[in-house]
Amino acid sequence: MIDTTKYQVATFGEGCFWCTEAVFQRLNGVAKVESGYSGGTVPNPTYDAICTGKTGHAEATQIFFDPKIISFKELLEVFWKTHDPTTMNRQGADVGTQYRSVIFYHNDEQKKLAEEYKQKLEAEKIWKDPIVTEISPFKNFYKAEDYHQDYYNRNGSQPYCTFVITPKIEKFEKVFKDKLKK
Repeated sequence: MIDTTKYQVATFGEGCFWCTEAVFQRLNGVAKVESGYSGGTVPNPTYDAICTGKTGHAEATQIFFDPKIISFKELLEVFWKTHDPTTMNRQGADVGTQYRSVIFYHNDEQKKLAEEYKQKLEAEKIWKDPIVTEISPFKNFYKAEDYHQDYYNRNGSQPYCTFVITPKIEKFEKVFKDKLKK
């Protein structure tokens, strides 16, 4: 069991939390990643409830990191480069408000860095479409059911993992090879 009080926290929604969790788990300096639900109005939502799109939650990951090893700015770089921030309420075949692109900032510094990074990317016109990523204050995080935790590492041979997550991880590992856990 990891003492999460020793770490800073980042909370991101990039669509499917299985994909996001699998990517961030591989970063040096990340101690723990939890899949869950954030940004909604219903307390203690279930997966079935958030899939209706009526709770307001996004599938999100809570990332516990050591800022002496990896900075929030570096986590933002991974966030922006591992999903499509230009598709509203969608990532690939996953559609609905629960799959929106969102950064839930925990303090003013995270907000500032997220907004600056977004503005920089918009100015550089990295994508042909505008960035729709929300930058919202963190209010709550509800850990998803146990079967969602560490999903890719436990179910890597499942078709969704094989066809969606594995290619994403392979691309991520090539781009961020200097930031991977040994």
